[in-house]
Amino acid sequence: MGNLARFSSSNGVVCRAAERGRHAALVRGSGPRTQTVHRSALQQSTASRSPPAEGTVEATVISGSCCDRGSATYYVFAIMEPCCRVEDAPSSPSRSPPHYSPRSSLSPGSCPGACGASSPPADPGPDLGPEPDPGPDHRPDPGSGLGAEPRPGGVMDLSRWPLFSLLKPQELSAVRQACVFGTMANEAIYVTHSQEVFALGLNCSGCLGTGDSLSSIVPKKVECLWGKGVVSVGYGSGPHVLLVTDDGHLYSWGHNGYCQLGNGTTTQGLSPALVTGNLSNKHVVQVSCGSHHSLALTHDGEVFAWGYNNCGQIGSGSTANQPHPRRVTGCVQGRTAVTISCGQTSSMCVCDNGEVFGWGYNGNGQLGIGNNGNQLSPCRVSALQGVCVNQLVCGYGHVLALSDEGVCYSWGSNTYGQLGTGNKSNQLSPVRVMAEKQRVVEIAACHSTHTSAAKTQSGQVYMWGQCRGQSLLLPSLTHFLSTDDVFAGFATPAVMWRMVSVETDDFLTVAEALRKEFDSEETSDLRFSVEGKCIHVHKALLKIRCEHFRSMFRSQWTEDQQEVIEIAQFSFPVYRSFLQFLYTDTVELPPEDAIGLLDLATSYCETRLKRLCQQIIKRGITVDNAFTLLSAAIKYDAEDLEEFCFRFCVNHMTLVTQTQAFWQSDGRMLKEFISRASRCGAFRS
Repeated sequence: MGNLARFSSSNGVVCRAAERGRHAALVRGSGPRTQTVHRSALQQSTASRSPPAEGTVEATVISGSCCDRGSATYYVFAIMEPCCRVEDAPSSPSRSPPHYSPRSSLSPGSCPGACGASSPPADPGPDLGPEPDPGPDHRPDPGSGLGAEPRPGGVMDLSRWPLFSLLKPQELSAVRQACVFGTMANEAIYVTHSQEVFALGLNCSGCLGTGDSLSSIVPKKVECLWGKGVVSVGYGSGPHVLLVTDDGHLYSWGHNGYCQLGNGTTTQGLSPALVTGNLSNKHVVQVSCGSHHSLALTHDGEVFAWGYNNCGQIGSGSTANQPHPRRVTGCVQGRTAVTISCGQTSSMCVCDNGEVFGWGYNGNGQLGIGNNGNQLSPCRVSALQGVCVNQLVCGYGHVLALSDEGVCYSWGSNTYGQLGTGNKSNQLSPVRVMAEKQRVVEIAACHSTHTSAAKTQSGQVYMWGQCRGQSLLLPSLTHFLSTDDVFAGFATPAVMWRMVSVETDDFLTVAEALRKEFDSEETSDLRFSVEGKCIHVHKALLKIRCEHFRSMFRSQWTEDQQEVIEIAQFSFPVYRSFLQFLYTDTVELPPEDAIGLLDLATSYCETRLKRLCQQIIKRGITVDNAFTLLSAAIKYDAEDLEEFCFRFCVNHMTLVTQTQAFWQSDGRMLKEFISRASRCGAFRS
């Protein structure tokens, strides 16, 4: 079959995606290996973005099966020629397969901060900290650090950002990761599926890294970054740019008036250059940029800072500028940082025990320490004692933090209601936001805007702060699927608050077609009966997607001859979610049922499903169920979940040990937990 994708069908269901740019279709026919098929016969639920035009096309029969529709036989066809003219649906022949799990150096739930861009469009008022004289080549444009994050819930439409409307369809379809920044969202860096790095836009101070300072509305390749996977990007206000590759190397370029590139000079960098010095033997996993200073986080949890230091944002104990990366010490020394984020002239980090530290400018209370005095060395945000923070983002003059229990906190500047407290008063210490809402699973803020956003466990997206000129003082529910959509539609400038990873819509088109056929009585050829309820499925797809069913249907199992298979081991919600996963590659199940699905995934040796179950359980963990979940993780040999639940229990030791689940567990489990907790220093006085 050459390079055609393989297909299977059962009673009319296409079970695998066609090769991109070609149709996969179910067609009634007599069965020759190659025949001419009328285009109108091709069903619309194919890998094509649009229905085929009139006419005929050469096709090859891949497989066929007899349906219940009389004596007709329906065949799956893969089209050997493009199913439309180039002008109808252009495609790029060089596109690589989609990446479903983009690289990311961030820990689960963590966010490096904002994508740097410009000073805000309105009068900043009290939000601005002291700024240096930038020199003649300066363009105001504060920035921060961005890790590559996938966008859940569908395909990211990059054309929402005007700069990407300049790309040709073939170029747009090749984008894997993208970051938009700039005074008017007028600069962008993106990575293709073939790991080529391109940039376009204004190019102030050579921030595009193309070897010159010429602006361009046509993408220009950043040659020296070819083939290097990108895991984190930071952007300052000069602007200067920091980029981390998947091998842990850090590159910098752009404005350098205050040594923010970390090379010991103040010479502007037109092309990416490797940052060495104290980072020479370090594996960098994340970067974040302030106005004219930089932070880097290493794999072993060390934080390094360099650049402008007028407010103590380097954390060195003085206000002297730092020309080379310097390790941040003070009260963070000996601790393991997991996330960093920069404000305009301030710095924040979160440690692995959930504690938050800040240093630098504090004129609006953005350090959260109860006063507005600048700090030359790291200080702990003591108001969050007892709260385990696992995500933190910095806005223009405010900070959002998210605890491991899904509680959102905010502090700092509140000129536009960006704290979500219902008023415009600054807060010197963290206050709880969205207390009456559902559990929050993601927070978003961007260094160049006064906009805040959050996503709840059920997928609801809220926004507040400055939104297209309006000041929303309380979180407002939107129709968006992602916090990225908030910044595309309502932030000013319309920058990305994080580097977005893009899925290809060819894949999702086929996925949607399969999704619609799940539990379809009309096209199914097999039923599962669970607790007296039926689930309609397609035997061919089950064999393709699951080794358990592949063995069942090709061996001499009794079930292979049955039209209805009884399931007694698992509940209806659990088994239906499992079968739906085989069609959609997603899991829609509340956390309380996820343990049962984890049991099924373990029994059926479904590794990916097991990981998804663990993610759902992590998001639903509470003090009351933490010990129960820990026991389940141990029972089902889910090591990552076990470690997560154990850390949660240790961080909330007093409350967890007072729960019914803790005291009802068996003695051996209690002994092992207490022994392990003591080795971690949980009972240290």
